[in-house]
Amino acid sequence: MPTSFLEIVELPDGSIVLRRAEDEEVLVTLDFSEDAKVFLQGQHVEVAKAMFSVGVQMAGQMAEGELMHEEVPQVLH
Repeated sequence: MPTSFLEIVELPDGSIVLRRAEDEEVLVTLDFSEDAKVFLQGQHVEVAKAMFSVGVQMAGQMAEGELMHEEVPQVLH
């Protein structure tokens, strides 16, 4: 992915997306349930920012060859 500025936007439907600042193509979408928003006490946007930040850091490390892809199946929790 070429270097560009990324922005985090909360859409009118409540989805929080990561996209390039220069266009509106969505790269990643996060949707929090109403229960999750209540549990997070309205701080779901801050949680989304943290999740996107870690994801972008990992993608950068992968692009630089710092993270090796393991051949074992991964369990997502």
